[in-house]
Amino acid sequence: MNQELHYVDNEKDKSAKTITTVVYALQAASFLFGGITFLIAIIVNYVKRMDVQGTWLESHFRWQMRTFWFSLVLTILSVITLPLGIGYFIFVVTVIWVIYRIVKGWVRLSDRKKMYVF
Repeated sequence: MNQELHYVDNEKDKSAKTITTVVYALQAASFLFGGITFLIAIIVNYVKRMDVQGTWLESHFRWQMRTFWFSLVLTILSVITLPLGIGYFIFVVTVIWVIYRIVKGWVRLSDRKKMYVF
């Protein structure tokens, strides 16, 4: 599914791509600001998702939103399982997974490629 997309840039596309870039930046900044920017990023996703509906950027929004929700569930699971000793492992795996998803998404955005389904 190495699909390369070529579109004529217009102001709406540029604006939507900028918003998508900002969301990736907010997600990345969450490692410095204790997650508050991750929360801001998901709010931006939900507020702006109609602007990208039907475009190649919709796949990036879906990717970003799933990154947030799955990481939230995994973080809660890691806190719950902390007394069992596996919480640390789950948390570390979650952090690595989130970093991977931010980097992978941002790189594909820069290359003007859709994100795959999951």
